Amino acid sequence: MKSQRRTKYLSLLTCLLLAFFCVSTGRTQEPSRKVLKKAEVQYPFELKKHGIGGTVQLKVLVKADGSVKTVEVVGGSPALADAATASVRQWKFAPAETDTSVNVVVKFDPNS
Repeated sequence: MKSQRRTKYLSLLTCLLLAFFCVSTGRTQEPSRKVLKKAEVQYPFELKKHGIGGTVQLKVLVKADGSVKTVEVVGGSPALADAATASVRQWKFAPAETDTSVNVVVKFDPNS
């Protein structure tokens, strides 16, 4: 009984170690790149006039030199997505060694 339990634990440990070493590790990315220059977001006049606000979540691929390579809308208000995307495309980030992906949230407040 004791040897069966030991064999079971050794098998489990072997499987866990094997799984740990076989998992591919992705490239570690900086959690956040410092924004050096932000372009002002142009709030769509009709939406602001009618008190329509919200947020837009973007996935931004930043080149090593700090310029924006691509912007992808991943969530939020579709009515505000174009304005948020146009603004973030003009942003400038701090340089880094490699291209990095950064999550950006743009908030639109009609009362501001």
